[in-house]
Amino acid sequence: MISSKNGWSAFTAAAGAAAENTPGITRSTSIRSDRGRVKNANATVNGVDPTVSGLYNFTWKQGSSNGSLARLGESGALVKRSFANQHDLHLGDAFTLRTPAGKPMHLNVVGVFQPPRLYELLGGIVVSQQAFDRNFARPGNQLTLIDGNVSRSQLERSLASFPDTKIETEAEYVTSQSSWISTMTNLLYVLLALSVVVSLFEMVNTLVLSVFERTRELGMLRAVGLSRRQTRRMVRHESVITALIGAALGLPLGILLAASVTHAIGKYGVAFSFPVVSIVAFTVTAILAGILAAVAPARRASRLDVLSALQYE
Repeated sequence: MISSKNGWSAFTAAAGAAAENTPGITRSTSIRSDRGRVKNANATVNGVDPTVSGLYNFTWKQGSSNGSLARLGESGALVKRSFANQHDLHLGDAFTLRTPAGKPMHLNVVGVFQPPRLYELLGGIVVSQQAFDRNFARPGNQLTLIDGNVSRSQLERSLASFPDTKIETEAEYVTSQSSWISTMTNLLYVLLALSVVVSLFEMVNTLVLSVFERTRELGMLRAVGLSRRQTRRMVRHESVITALIGAALGLPLGILLAASVTHAIGKYGVAFSFPVVSIVAFTVTAILAGILAAVAPARRASRLDVLSALQYE
């Protein structure tokens, strides 16, 4: 796949042509991209040729790859289902698209397709490359899709004159386009880490108060034979139990919330997956947080003077 360096803006059509002429390529197609306007609504417009059907899979609601793509011609258009519903368009209906320069394009619907809901590779309107190049002043490619026995180095040599392009495999393209999900996840992990830090201070405060309130009790336990090590262990176990109670309440609520949100956005292709590894990791984190929070209170409890503690009111 050939795309622009930033992954979203268009690049010159000449770069796509240079890549398609690289020896070893068996199939290739370029997808043009620009913006247009239908009535009072803006829309993304793509220009394709019939060979796109071999490299891009359409989900048809009305029409088919062989029939609809072959009928694009000079005035045919494929429209996204949501766009068709918004403008009440069906097969055979006519509408007018205006380019950024204000030039009208009189089009007829020859197919209605449903793109992936989470990430749409094609925009609301798809026309033929010939019609696109004739009506848009500066036709540029959104993507060039290629297949065949060709190496990355060969493509890099073909694109040496176009430094604003980059070469990716299908897997690399998916990773780069979905990187924002990882960014959002990392942001949530940062917020989670901040909440853990706040919880640590709250647990330390609770344990310190508990030690103060139980000073006499601790003195009596020490007087009847409780060692300093056992005192530290007792406070530490209380802290771990407190942390696990929080985890036992928070993790199920978090899973329930995640399942509810996933169900609500399931129409975008998002599926719920039970995160076993994450649940185990967060449970271990809760235990470690409990141990860490108990360090200072446990040390203070173990160092209490027995006689002073017994006289404490």
